Amino acid sequence: MNKNLLTIRILFFFLCIAGSWLITYTIQEWDDYRLLAMVIGALIGTLVILVDILLKGFSLRGMTAVTFGLGVGATVAFLIATSPLFENGDPEIIYLSRLALFVICTYLGAVLALRGKDEFNLVIPYVRFVPHEVQVPLIVVDTSALIDGRIVKICRSHFISSAIVIPQFVLDELRRIANSSDPVRKEKGRRGLLILNELKEVPTLDLRIEASDVDKREDIDAKLIFLASSLKAKILTMDYSLAKMAEFHGLTWLNINELSRSLVPEVVVGETLLIKLVKKGKEPGQAVAFLDDGSMVVVNDAEELIGEEVVAEIVSVLPSAGGKIVFATYTGFREEAAVPLSSD
Repeated sequence: MNKNLLTIRILFFFLCIAGSWLITYTIQEWDDYRLLAMVIGALIGTLVILVDILLKGFSLRGMTAVTFGLGVGATVAFLIATSPLFENGDPEIIYLSRLALFVICTYLGAVLALRGKDEFNLVIPYVRFVPHEVQVPLIVVDTSALIDGRIVKICRSHFISSAIVIPQFVLDELRRIANSSDPVRKEKGRRGLLILNELKEVPTLDLRIEASDVDKREDIDAKLIFLASSLKAKILTMDYSLAKMAEFHGLTWLNINELSRSLVPEVVVGETLLIKLVKKGKEPGQAVAFLDDGSMVVVNDAEELIGEEVVAEIVSVLPSAGGKIVFATYTGFREEAAVPLSSD
């Protein structure tokens, strides 16, 4: 048990006894019942402490939800009790009916609010996220996007104007991966934590850690979907299944691979490329290079220049199962290409 909590409970117990003992001095007739008053005070203190122990799993989130539910229930009971339905009749029956109505409505309000405490609780972090402007767009990031690492470069380029939200359960998952016995998973987890530290150092980035968890949801994907829905946020992920689940729930999802593919410039016939030849082609005299998107470039009459950077002019582009194959002719000039795409 927490020592501070134990100390408070002990002090409260003895305060109940001392308070009951002091009360007997205020009423002369109770002078003979001081011991009984102390026993009653001890019983009251014990009862309150037992209730405190029984409410161990009852968080501030639950208390806030119950308080809200009690208020709604009491308001509904008051509105019904003051309606014309209770204007005429036996006063005792009216009193009992109003009492029963109050008890039933407050009970139902508290129970309903407690059942929906996840939805009620997430209103509070949202206000904490954006105290200055509620309309700031949010992007919830999962572990796969952090492990990928390219999010740092995107944020540094100022293309993201939204606030980046990283839930606490995502951080916990990264720590579990980093502490894994599998060396591959361990390396991925450490990389994700390193990327998180790099994100914190981006001066223009609005980075926010969502501390509250989502009760009764063990699956990380389900938590992300629920949190993004509650915050009306987008999801940044590299996980295809999570992306499809987000799409099913009507959420906007972002994928860095899709962004990377969309930024690859199109190559057209007649354009010149600055490329590095890396190997021989299938036909005599051919050399092969690769564009940044993995597309293969076949250059005629350039076999003797393998290992060199050359300028080639595109003569045709053919689609293939892996993307496209570009056929080009070596021009023999080393001037700067119109679209300088280097290769690995």
